[in-house]
Amino acid sequence: MTCLKYFHHDFKAMGSPCSIQLYADTAKKAKRAARVAMNDVFRLEAKYSRYRADSYLSEINRIAAQGSQIRVDDETAGLLDYAATCYQQSDGLFDITSGILRRAWDFKSGNVPAQETIVSLLEKIGWHKINWQRPFLAFAVPGMEIDFGGVVKEYAVDRAASLCRDAGIHHGLVNLGGDIKIIGAHADGSPWRIAIRHPRNPGGVLQTLLLHSGALASSGDYERCITLNGVRYGHVLNPRTGWPVNYMAAVSVIGEFCVVAGSA
Repeated sequence: MTCLKYFHHDFKAMGSPCSIQLYADTAKKAKRAARVAMNDVFRLEAKYSRYRADSYLSEINRIAAQGSQIRVDDETAGLLDYAATCYQQSDGLFDITSGILRRAWDFKSGNVPAQETIVSLLEKIGWHKINWQRPFLAFAVPGMEIDFGGVVKEYAVDRAASLCRDAGIHHGLVNLGGDIKIIGAHADGSPWRIAIRHPRNPGGVLQTLLLHSGALASSGDYERCITLNGVRYGHVLNPRTGWPVNYMAAVSVIGEFCVVAGSA
């Protein structure tokens, strides 16, 4: 019987500390699997980063700014199909056009934006204002943007786990900044212990989950927020109002796939 050894690979991607933990019979096999997975994460970051002028997303948004249309590749089309489904099933609350609200909400400034600023941005928000006829993406309102921030990291987690399996890894875990996909339980069959951060107690643990399979996505108002006059304004924004949601401090969702858990 082959003896599997534990390997841990830490890296940084998509603005977050990340890790790939896996079991393999040799360090070479573990390193090769981790490298393939990490390279794909880096590829997706380069392709869909809103911070890079040379990213494919930036190219799309330059077209959007003109109120024009673009033909997208198959991978992007798949993400747009998923975003359209999420928009419909959430009754418009999951909207990849709402990222433009970051122009109003600077969570490092400590200031709450004026309502007039938010209203001016709301005019450029709404998936229903986009004409998506695969593979053509057309923007009817000049100045709109799309942002895959609520989809790509989770999609990257699922892909990384799948690539590890393709490389012969059957036990492991992929963690991209708290978005997690389990490749398989520990080599001895025991579950992975995953701590859920306490939203009001820095360094505190709210609950510990024991998972043999599946995926986990978490978010909360503790990640980026402004506290002003005793009111906490978190970074999760309602695309209809332009203001932060205020009825949940944190949410963790378990699902079969991370991309589904992240958009639930």
